[in-house]
Amino acid sequence: MPFLEWNDSFSVKIPSIDKQHQKLVSMINELMDAMKSGKGKLVLGDIIQELANYTVEHFNTEEKYFKEFNYPETEQHIKEHREFVNKVSDFKKKFDSGGITLSVEIMNFLRDWLKNHILGSDQKYSDFLVSKGVK
Repeated sequence: MPFLEWNDSFSVKIPSIDKQHQKLVSMINELMDAMKSGKGKLVLGDIIQELANYTVEHFNTEEKYFKEFNYPETEQHIKEHREFVNKVSDFKKKFDSGGITLSVEIMNFLRDWLKNHILGSDQKYSDFLVSKGVK
């Protein structure tokens, strides 16, 4: 069973964004699988970096739509994005320097943050962006 399983409740009714969310879910599962199978620090570091890069790319997609259509909760949503990026960047630096190892607690944080963000903040923009024709 995957660490985080995509289901219809995650859908924001915008296929392009749902596809990005599914990729993030898949990447978190890939990271967990690598950790559980004892993959080396280099492999884990590469997956963490890929996850960090893709997260920024995904956030940029959402934020572009927010600005384009003047989404009323843009500022708060972007703040959540920045806090997450900063936390993952800090985690990556500590991981690379040997200050911390990948742990179940860190994996739970990544899973729970993504799940709660999609089911909470992202659901708030769903109807708004759909009404603007975003696909």
